[in-house]
Amino acid sequence: MENQISPLYGASATYEYGANLYINMTNLCPNRCDFCLRQNSSGSLYASNLWYQGGEPTKEEFRAQLQQRDLNRYPEIVFCGYGEPACRWDDTMWLCDYIRSTGSHFIRINTNGLANLITGRNAALDLDGRVDAVSVSLNASTPEGYDKICHSRFGLKAFPALLRFTSTAVLNVPHVRMTVVSTMPKAEQEACQKVAESVGADFFVREYIRE
Repeated sequence: MENQISPLYGASATYEYGANLYINMTNLCPNRCDFCLRQNSSGSLYASNLWYQGGEPTKEEFRAQLQQRDLNRYPEIVFCGYGEPACRWDDTMWLCDYIRSTGSHFIRINTNGLANLITGRNAALDLDGRVDAVSVSLNASTPEGYDKICHSRFGLKAFPALLRFTSTAVLNVPHVRMTVVSTMPKAEQEACQKVAESVGADFFVREYIRE
């Protein structure tokens, strides 16, 4: 059942890629990033279909899918799909608690870092004791550059908010990194690395996936 399609929602709620298990929490995202696969496809090399139709699984339905798997098989369990996990932040934290209750599993969240704006609170504090790693998509070195690339509904508030989220996450999570795509010019990559280092996060250049 590597990438089982949910009969109710027409998409993979959990899926395997490489050695890890991924949890596709939602279609929702406050950004419309220029490079994002969701702009032109319902699937990717990760799974044939990640786009939910007519609703999304409840947290209990996600748990039921996880219960069908041997979670000890996976080096990492990763919250990452076509949408932003922070759009279902409380459900994500609930599932982290469930996964923690089943054993010593390594949990990672891939996020745009806008959880504070989405939830209206200092959401990074919720990560303490729940999550082992956080990967934040940085994508630009300035608020204006971020807005131009990511087209966030939060406008110029988005960039400083993701920095605040990351700086708090660094104090509450063992492994925190900020990432950019490999198509970014070298000078901008270097500027982004300085931004990541300024908030105490590691820096990583991820390969751009076209489909």
